[in-house]
Amino acid sequence: MDTEDALRIGAPHRELLDQVLDKWSLSVLNELCERPCRFNELRRAIPAVTQKSLTATLRRLERNGVIEREVVSTRPVAVRYGITPLGKTLRQPVDALLAWAAEHLPAIERARDTFDTRDEAAD
Repeated sequence: MDTEDALRIGAPHRELLDQVLDKWSLSVLNELCERPCRFNELRRAIPAVTQKSLTATLRRLERNGVIEREVVSTRPVAVRYGITPLGKTLRQPVDALLAWAAEHLPAIERARDTFDTRDEAAD
């Protein structure tokens, strides 16, 4: 596969990006880049996420090899999640996207205001 083909966003790429860069995945990855966490630690760190959404997010990230799930033999048995080496490679591109968003947010907000004003005038 040449570079041009690799940069085309087809179905497999879109699916992966949707799974790794969705609302809760970014928050989970941010937490796990700092340190491994148990499920309830993640729930407390991301209070807006529901238990169902967090469970689904963790399973998706684990399926994609971005995080790993470790069963800790304690009483009661605990599960700890951590970032994988593959997951760590996401840090730089995600930070670059966040920096881009922070830098360009004022221009984006102006564009949204212009669009919304124009859209309201057309109604």
